Amino acid sequence: MEQVLDVYKRPYNDRFPVICMDESPKQLIKETRTPVPMKPGQETRVDFEYERCGVANIFLASEPLKGKRYVNVTERKTKVDWAEFIRKIADEWYSDAEKITLVMDNLATHKASALYEAFPPKEAKRIWDRFEFVYTPKHGSWLNMAEIELNVLMGQCLKRRISNLGIMEKEVTAWQTHRNNKTAKINWQFTNADARIKLARLYPTIID
Repeated sequence: MEQVLDVYKRPYNDRFPVICMDESPKQLIKETRTPVPMKPGQETRVDFEYERCGVANIFLASEPLKGKRYVNVTERKTKVDWAEFIRKIADEWYSDAEKITLVMDNLATHKASALYEAFPPKEAKRIWDRFEFVYTPKHGSWLNMAEIELNVLMGQCLKRRISNLGIMEKEVTAWQTHRNNKTAKINWQFTNADARIKLARLYPTIID
């Protein structure tokens, strides 16, 4: 926890950006009856019945100090899908960076082996060397600022029925563009000093 909080104290440096990464499933749901459109004095009416159309996965990378985020919608969340998302961070969105600090949780797919399953060894090593990986502790995913961004995405964009991957990709891209244009940032206040007071029960007790 304290390592993550130290990373968040670093000043902005475009050569050494701090990126937070997270992912979340999203159920694809299709209407079984056409909704009744909104009209004066009446909200849109949606039937309670729906049809499940599978589950999509949403990868999100957020750069809190710059107010930028990048979202990628995939059909699955395998090691290969994660590896391809990491390659995009390194080669497309932060190609000019010397070293990228990536904060993420300890999910089983978030390992070096994922890159070697997705790419030839030389390419996997090249991508791996672009990063400094910082893992949040077990049961400490709340320390990942990308989780906050995902909650904003779900609340502002995906809190409704979306039936297929194509529509979801268009909606997420529009949200990403809008939020990036606003340079919306997270005002992170929690520090190691706060943790040692508010989470004192988590620290060992030392008796002199």
